[in-house]
Amino acid sequence: MDRIPRFVEHLIRSSRWLVVPLLLGLIVGLAAVVFKFAIKLVEFLFEVYSADLSDVLVSVLKLVDLTLTANLVLIVICSSYDNFVASIGEHPGWPPGLVKIGFSGLKQKLLGSIVAISAVSALEWFMDIDRHPDSVKLGWVVGILLAFAVAMLVLAAADRLSGNDTHR
Repeated sequence: MDRIPRFVEHLIRSSRWLVVPLLLGLIVGLAAVVFKFAIKLVEFLFEVYSADLSDVLVSVLKLVDLTLTANLVLIVICSSYDNFVASIGEHPGWPPGLVKIGFSGLKQKLLGSIVAISAVSALEWFMDIDRHPDSVKLGWVVGILLAFAVAMLVLAAADRLSGNDTHR
């Protein structure tokens, strides 16, 4: 009779490895973001001489946006592996911001990255307002940014009140 609970525990414990193909897919996605960044960077370098300042700033913001997205994906990959699949352990080459992040800290970092990405998107709209005079879309961009910012503040307050630590 003791075999059934042990089998179920083993099955549940082993099921964490089902996350690995998803993380490998995120690594492919990260490579795609790096590829797109390289293309945007080359385009930027060819156009920077003849572009006016606002176009340069919008192009730089697009590069920042891709960088923040890559950081977000990397945080998800490393912390998900460390939290749910297997402990990465103590490796001197691994920054503590990528591993040893508890679930509460992971939520805060993810939401913080999303807020930063949406803020960059809103800033792109403001910098390129002459080409995007649609006030309804601009309102949505700003509204979404504010919604993410409020959600981040509520999550941080809830975690602080519940006593959850950002790190394990």
